[in-house]
Amino acid sequence: MQRIVAITGGARGLGLATATELAGRGCRVAIGDLDADLARAEAAALPGDGHAGYALDVTDQESFEAFLDAVERELGPLDVLVNNAGIMPVAPVLQERPEVIRAQVEINLMGVITGTRLALARMVPRGRGHVVNLASGAGKVPVAGEATYSATKHAVVGFDEALMGELAGTGVHVTTVMPSLANTELAAGLRPPRFVPLVKPGQVARAIARAIERPRLDVFVPAWTGPIVRLQLVLPTPMRAWLRRLFRIEGVTADIDTTARAAYVERTTRV
Repeated sequence: MQRIVAITGGARGLGLATATELAGRGCRVAIGDLDADLARAEAAALPGDGHAGYALDVTDQESFEAFLDAVERELGPLDVLVNNAGIMPVAPVLQERPEVIRAQVEINLMGVITGTRLALARMVPRGRGHVVNLASGAGKVPVAGEATYSATKHAVVGFDEALMGELAGTGVHVTTVMPSLANTELAAGLRPPRFVPLVKPGQVARAIARAIERPRLDVFVPAWTGPIVRLQLVLPTPMRAWLRRLFRIEGVTADIDTTARAAYVERTTRV
């Protein structure tokens, strides 16, 4: 799979796992991250040759455009953009600081829209390309204690579904990836839903790779959660509430281990 792939927030977690997986499959990978030194170090450690790491602030359109310009100048025409960058503070909405709410919207949603628009401006005239946007299972099944986060991920799901219609016949594809709670720093101190173990980053990375090879709109990780998620969307409210209790959805943000989560919170909510 020889493609030029740019990954936002690619120096850690799901982004780095995806970079490693795609590099191992023959792609040339560009990692963009706020931590430019870490992005360059992780890019240099990827399997194969021809990778690169760059500074990237997804909330700044000029930064995003400069990132994609550098990718195309140094690696070649962009084939795939993976919009992975995102943050997940956990708190009831009344306890969230306004600046943290805004940061989630700016990073999780506006960053995705900005990157998608900039990538499509390059891909559509060429008649080929693929945008992969990381949403979350919370983009279909909202989680109490993550109201703002859930809202941003629902927005990404809706954005991609509308975009699929706009891109019909262009040769450019869009994919929404919806993992359950993944075993990364983002999930530190949280409990996964009942029956759904923490997803391994490699599982998500492999699912993304498969979607790039065979494009489709929706990707659930693990895959078996997809039919359940779709089912709950058509059920009446009492039945949806029963399913939430069965899977202990509200337990995800209950009894948080704040000590385990402290480093992540400090790094991602310093606004």
